Order: sequence, then structure tokens, then C-alpha cells
Amino acid sequence: MRKIGVFVCWCGSNIAATIDVKQVVEEAKKMSGVAYAADYQYMCSEIGQNMMKDIINKHNLDRVVIAACSPRMHESTFRRAAEEAGINPYLVEIANIREQCSWVHKDKQAGTEKAVALTRAAVAKVTLNNELIPGEIDVVKKALVIGGGIAGIQTALDIADAGYKVDIVEKTPSIGGRMAQLDKTFPTLDCSACILTPKMVDAAKHPNITLHTYSEVEKISGYVGNFRVNIKKKARYVDMEKCTGCRICIEKCPSKKAKSEFEEGLKNRGAIYIPFAQALPNVPVIDTEECIKLKTGKCGLCETLCPSGAIDFNQKDEIITEEYGAIVVASGYDIIDLAKFGEYQYDHPDVITSLEFERITNAAGPTNGKFIRPSDGERPKKVVFIQCVGSRDKTERGKSYCSKICCMYTAKHSMLIKEKYPDIEAYVFYIDVRTPGKNFDEFQRRAVEKYGVHYIKGMVGKIFPEGKKLMVHGVDALSGEVLVIDADMVVLAAATKAKDDAVDLKRKLNISTDINNFFTEAHPKLRPVETASAGIYLAGACQGPKDIPETVAQSSAAAAKVIGLLNKSKLVNNPCVSIVDESLCSGCLACTEMCPYDAISFKNIEIDDHGQRIKKIVAEVNEALCHGCGGCTVTCRPGAIDLKGFTNKQILAEVDAICR
Repeated sequence: MRKIGVFVCWCGSNIAATIDVKQVVEEAKKMSGVAYAADYQYMCSEIGQNMMKDIINKHNLDRVVIAACSPRMHESTFRRAAEEAGINPYLVEIANIREQCSWVHKDKQAGTEKAVALTRAAVAKVTLNNELIPGEIDVVKKALVIGGGIAGIQTALDIADAGYKVDIVEKTPSIGGRMAQLDKTFPTLDCSACILTPKMVDAAKHPNITLHTYSEVEKISGYVGNFRVNIKKKARYVDMEKCTGCRICIEKCPSKKAKSEFEEGLKNRGAIYIPFAQALPNVPVIDTEECIKLKTGKCGLCETLCPSGAIDFNQKDEIITEEYGAIVVASGYDIIDLAKFGEYQYDHPDVITSLEFERITNAAGPTNGKFIRPSDGERPKKVVFIQCVGSRDKTERGKSYCSKICCMYTAKHSMLIKEKYPDIEAYVFYIDVRTPGKNFDEFQRRAVEKYGVHYIKGMVGKIFPEGKKLMVHGVDALSGEVLVIDADMVVLAAATKAKDDAVDLKRKLNISTDINNFFTEAHPKLRPVETASAGIYLAGACQGPKDIPETVAQSSAAAAKVIGLLNKSKLVNNPCVSIVDESLCSGCLACTEMCPYDAISFKNIEIDDHGQRIKKIVAEVNEALCHGCGGCTVTCRPGAIDLKGFTNKQILAEVDAICR
């Protein structure tokens, strides 16, 4: 006979205000197998846990039901307390009477009845629970960071400083990411390169960090502690060991018609190029789409002139395979395509994005830091900044969310040009100003109060080019006045978006993205840097719009999680995994196609068939990979697969209990 203890939590007034806790306790006492039932205001507190442990020992309870909040909140808390009292932690069940009853019912009687039914279901299930023992997994003491921007660099440095090996895989020829393109950073107006470059150098020189630039993650298999990753290293056609960085090849290359990605297309580059001066590794790469030699077989001037013989047109893409214990995704963000926003005339040379503005004002940029109009090289007298271009836009062409960084960098941009050219008039059209970070509000107010930037609450309806002018038609929402500003330049604060390859990467990683293709965290409050797939973490703007301070903080948080994982000699896996009854398995292997974690394979076995030994194909579950989602159990036609801890008998027992 089972001896089950039922403990009902008040959760302060969260549960007790809508549910008659005492009635739930009295009803629980009548349930089959229940030897003890009690309530307490805060079961998750130390006093509540100690009370539960004392009662378990006093009444020799062998199973426990906690009627409280969601299992995601405190299931591990109560399992740990039960284990300390001598009960297998998987003989504990949670009846969620907060989220599923008190938070969704206003009728106390209906809420109480539902709470009793859920408690009865939990009692029915725990009666059939068996003791489960978690397995152990070895851990590869090495981490992979996908993305070499400030998020990836900070994550890698923190992990490497803790003594673990780290590989950074970066898609472009150099680490640095978006931050390398910036001129100054808010709210301190630090030189972006001055604070980023030392980090880049530290990452490149760190004995525990290996850079795989101009590379992509091709395939990921395995599980937490034991990921197996294929990395595609694209041919640079330059031997990195031989190259001395003399740049003769870059100077002499006759093909110089390609638009520089780093300079946002404002400047041309050669077919062989280094993205920017501080690039790491500081080794050129040859663009196969632009190189005359690779396209026609002719030219090869760079190969002829290279004094160290570093040019190698015989190089091929190669796939390397590495093993990792943990993976951090730090793949960054992109800017939305403004082609659909015709009213802003983005095809006009004097209408630029904020990122293009960064390059124009940068001393190392295409204009050597001179703020001039792209159309004629003259210095503008009036500049209009338009915020929320594509952000907070509920139409199909834009993004419904706030891009978070635009208010601050627009204030930065307006201050920079006013400080350098006080005679320039600067106007900012905005919906509202959002400055939630430390010292952000003071920074934005400085643009208005010290530099005299004109902030106009309202949106721009249309821009009409007239000669050398851009006639900006807008409305001042505070006064209702229709405005027409004859601007010389317009700067668009374009919305940020997830990387175009985010969906492809999520499939390789078996993680989730939200409706906007930003990677989804396991819990927005309690697990903000973890994903639902164990051992895979998030850092930076790949999860959602972030500024640099927030990105760096999250990167260090992700690194701390990785360090905690790699520090363990063994990992304990969840024992609630699928199990195959080989006598029932028909070998159809429909479960292998359905499993999102590639946890099911097949094997050949021999069985006795009326005295004859015959071979049979059956499904086999890798318990280290299995997440216990249960999808295979409903896919299996002969019913050969069951889920430990959530067997068909247990689920049906819960249904029967609720339907009484």
C-alpha cells in the first residue's frame, strides 16, 4: 500500500485568494493511498521544505504530491528536499494549482474544484511512479562560440581565462562584428575601435582560443557535454602562415569594383582585401566572385608579386570536425532592407542609414572622417534624423518590436556632428524617446540642452528630392503643425533584425526562434542565456536587440554557465527518457524521422521465432540525446515506445482521476 503525502501551498495570496486551500487538504485526505495531507503558506521556503521532510520521516511516506505552482518553478526544489528525506526524487509530483487554477479563475468554488481534480490526478500518477536513476555523461572540456563580434569575443575570453579551450567560428574574414564598424559608443563616447581592438588582440593571442574566421558551422550532432561539429573553412587563397601582411597584393590588384561590406558599400575594395585596418587575423582574403584569375584563369598578378609566396589559388574549402562540451550562439544581428520604404527615398545618395553615418564620420572610413554629402562631397547645413524606420511597424514590411538602440545612437550622432560642426542644424523626428540604461537619459538630454538638437515628436510622411535639397514632410504631433524641412542629408535609424541565416542555424542546433527569428531563451527571467537544448547558450543581439553594455553582460553570463558545465567531471542526465519494448517494435522506424533531437537510431537483434533465430530491426534510444518530449510515443504505431516517468498507464490514470 502506498503512503502518499499531499502538501498544499498557499503561495501567500496567489493561491489562497482564489482556492479554498483547507478544502483541498480535506479532499486529499480522502484520496486512495494518501496517508497525510497538510497545507502551509510558503511550501518552497526553507521552513516549508523542512516541514515536508519531517513529516516524510515521521509518517514513513514513500511518495509526495505538492499542490503549488508550476513544476518549472520549484519541481527541482521539492525533488531535492524529498531526496534529503530519503525518497527517490522521481517519486514527487507537482499539481499546478496556481497557474492552472488561481491565476485563471475568479470563481473560488470553480477554482477549488479544479485544484482538487488536479491534486487527485497527481496522486493517481505518483501511485504508479517508479524510482528512476539519472545516468552520467562525460564532458568534453572545450567550448564553441558561434560568432566573432563583441559578444563572441567576450564569451570566449571569459571561458578561456577560466582555463578551458575555446573555438570561435566567424563567418567573415575577421572577428570584430558590428562594433568594429562604429565610430563612438554611447553614453561615454568612447572610441569604439579603441575599446574593441584590445579585446580582439586578446582573443587572437590567447593560448586557449582558436579563431576559425571565414568559416561556418556546417553540421552539429551529439548532446550536452559531447557535441560533434563540422566546421567549413572557406578557402582564402592566401596561406595564413606565410603571409607577412605587406599588402602589396591589395595595392596591385587590378580588380577594384567590389563594394566594401565593412564600409556599407560606400567605398570599393579589391578582389583581394583585408576588411579593415585592425582586422584579425590581419591576412587578406580573395573574393571568388571578383577575382579575375579565379573567374577566367588570367591575371594572377598578386601571386606573381607576393614576396613570401603566400598566394595559393589551389586552396580548397575544407571541413574540420571538432568536439565540444558546450556551444554559445553569438551570431549578432542585421539591418532591415529599406527597399520597401519608398517614402524615405533610400535610393537617393544623400539618404543614408545610421550605420552608413558611422562609417562616414569614422576617421578610418570612406571619407576619412569628413562629414560630407555622398552626392557631391559638400558639407551639409541641415541634417534630419528619422527614428523607428521599420521599428514598431505592424505592417509586413517592418518589425513590430522596438530596436532598443536607435534613440541612443541617434542622440550620439546628432551630438557628434554638432560638436564638430556647430553651424549644422540637426532635427530628430521620433515617436517617443526610450532611454532605459544607466546615464542614458542624461546623455539624450545633453543633445537637446547642450547642443541644441531639435527633437520633433512625429513621423515623416514623405521625402521629396528638389535639386540638391531633400524636402522632408512631417508632422509635429505636439502642436499639430505640418512641417517641411529643406534638408541636405537624411539619416534613417533602420530597424535591427535577426540574421538571415538564423533559421538555418537553429535547425542545425535544434533550438527555437521567436516570430522574428531571434533565438529563444529557455525562460525569459530565470534562464535568460540558456536555450531549451541543454549545453547551448545565447549571447548578444542574436537573442533580441541589445546595446553593447547589455551584450557584454549577457556574454559573461553565458560564459559563466559554460564554465559551470565544463567544470563538472560528469553530467547527470534526465532519466525521464523514452524506452523501447523490442518485442513490440515492428522496425518501421517512424520514430527516427519524428525525433527532433536525433536521439533514436536502429539496431539489428536476433529473436526466437518458433525455434528459429531470425534477425529483426528495432529502434534504439540514446538516453543522452533524448529530451523526454514524448513525440515518439505517439508516433509509434504498435505502441512499443513508452516514456519513463510519463508512461501511458500514468497518463491514463491522471485522465481517469480528473474525470471522476
